[in-house]
Amino acid sequence: MRGWKNRQGGVGLSNLFVGAFLLIIVALLGMKMVPAYIHSGQISQIFREIVADPAMQNAPVSAVEMSYRKRANINYIEDLKVEDIEIVRENGVLSLSASYEIRIPLVGNVSLVLAFNPSSS
Repeated sequence: MRGWKNRQGGVGLSNLFVGAFLLIIVALLGMKMVPAYIHSGQISQIFREIVADPAMQNAPVSAVEMSYRKRANINYIEDLKVEDIEIVRENGVLSLSASYEIRIPLVGNVSLVLAFNPSSS
C-alpha cells in the first residue's frame, strides 16, 4: 500500500495527445458523413411522399420524375439524379427505389465510399 502513495495518477501528456488526435479524427469523419446520411433519409422520405400522393398513382413516369426533381430541388439534394431512380408500377401500386454511392474525399487519394439503397417501402 505504501508504494501507491508515491505514484502519480492522471493522464500523461502523450496519452492526452493520442486521445485528442483520435477525437479529432472521429469528429472530422462524422462531419463529412452526417450530411450524406441526412440526404439519404430525405430521399427515402421523398419516395414515400410521392408514393402516398394519390395524384401520382396513375400519373405517367415523366410526372413522377418531375415530382422527384421538384422535391429534391427544394431539399438541395444533388446526390441522386432522377435517371438513377427505378420507378415500378405493379398491380396499380407505385414503388420507387434507387441504389447509389457517395465518394467523400478524405486525404490525397483516399476516399470514403458510402452506399445507399433508398426505397419507398
